[in-house]
Amino acid sequence: MLRSLSSGISGMKNNQIKMDVIANNVANVGTTAFKSGRTRFQDIFSQTLRGASAPEPNGRGGVNPSQIGLGMQTAGIDTMMGQGAPQPTERALDFMVSGETFFVLSDGSKQVYTRDGSMSFDASVPDKTDANIKRRNIVSSTGLKLMGYQIESVDNDGKVKYKNPAALEEITIPDSYKGKDESGNDVYIKLNNFSVDKDGTVVGVFEDGTKQEFGKIATAAFSNPAGLLKVGNNNYLPSANSGDALTLKDPNTESTGNNDILQGYLEMSNVDLANEFTDMIVTSRSFQANSRSITTSDEMLQELLNLKR
Repeated sequence: MLRSLSSGISGMKNNQIKMDVIANNVANVGTTAFKSGRTRFQDIFSQTLRGASAPEPNGRGGVNPSQIGLGMQTAGIDTMMGQGAPQPTERALDFMVSGETFFVLSDGSKQVYTRDGSMSFDASVPDKTDANIKRRNIVSSTGLKLMGYQIESVDNDGKVKYKNPAALEEITIPDSYKGKDESGNDVYIKLNNFSVDKDGTVVGVFEDGTKQEFGKIATAAFSNPAGLLKVGNNNYLPSANSGDALTLKDPNTESTGNNDILQGYLEMSNVDLANEFTDMIVTSRSFQANSRSITTSDEMLQELLNLKR
């Protein structure tokens, strides 16, 4: 009797875990770039009542083993990294990266990774070389800076050379640049707007029609993205099984990723509500059935106790 009670308890306990995962998926159906979870079960060690026996030559045939399972357990909770649908926003500071790559964010001391490309500007600060030019960082909703590759130099043909890709830096947008008027005097030309190309190149357009590159947004890939740790705020950290970030390719000679960055789009959650509600029904019935097996086992124990009357 105790085996059936233990099996029923394990079924209830682990189906509750599955319901927790389902409820979290449903709660995050509107969360930008959320990746749904999936619960997997496996059986526990079985008690062998009788071992197997091989067939005898010119004698008895073989006998299969007789085993009683001792319940079930949670085998794992997987992060489903499938891409969510693109949602157009027509906002210049909304970005979406396709495939299984991530934006890189930093608080100045450590880096985290995200699929959530809903960014904004922070307050402007004077440029380090010219106080008349103000610069703003592109930041996440929690103030983490969007990281990328800074420009080292521009040759006479306008070809940009980026700095050493091993050291990512924040992407900053100037509000103007120093030019010359018709008399040769220094003037500051205001920024009109900016755009982000598919390869992450940030290009500004100024009031006089001049275009300038401000840098290139970095993207990170992982050998096993499903192994990343969720740390809240739509951010991830590498784990022992995700591998290190494969983001530091040379932007002067290679693409910084195999995937495109789309400006004016956000990635929606990949939660499938129809599938979640179906799993919710199955999980609820499984929980109910396991509780019934405990009730039935208790009734059988009660009948056994009633023999002593």
